[in-house]
Amino acid sequence: MDADQLRALQTPIKQRYRDEPSSAKVVMYASGKVLASQLTCLVDSSLGQVDAGLHPAAGGSGAQACSGDMLLQALVACSGVTLSAVATAMGIEIRSASVTAQAEMDFRGTLGIDKSVPIGITSLHLEFTIDSTAEDSQLKKLVELTERYCVVLQTLAKPAALKTSCVRVSG
Repeated sequence: MDADQLRALQTPIKQRYRDEPSSAKVVMYASGKVLASQLTCLVDSSLGQVDAGLHPAAGGSGAQACSGDMLLQALVACSGVTLSAVATAMGIEIRSASVTAQAEMDFRGTLGIDKSVPIGITSLHLEFTIDSTAEDSQLKKLVELTERYCVVLQTLAKPAALKTSCVRVSG
């Protein structure tokens, strides 16, 4: 796809969102079935169910997907797709590119060993490796715009309002 094709694809969508701002609001949804006796959760995805379990550093076998890894995979996927779209819009030819995400986490927090240790990922590093004839300044702008428009990256950088609820089922 080139910049003109991308523009032709997105122009009517952007115009509809300008004319009807409420049409731009989309509810995304994910669900899973908890298998408590197995310490897993079957997460529904467009490609089938993903069996998620504990990370080996928390006692998992490594046979199931780890939600922390899935978070990094979502970041890589979103930033990679965003990089492609931004490069296309800017007319930058990408011969090849890859994205890697690395996170650091101290499992003493989530295992309740040390209450002073934060629970969750404490540092993230996202790296783009790009083979292109573009000037360094263009690649710098490409990465800046990718950071700006990547939904997952921005959600991690500026967390969304979060609420939890519990619905009791009587059986």
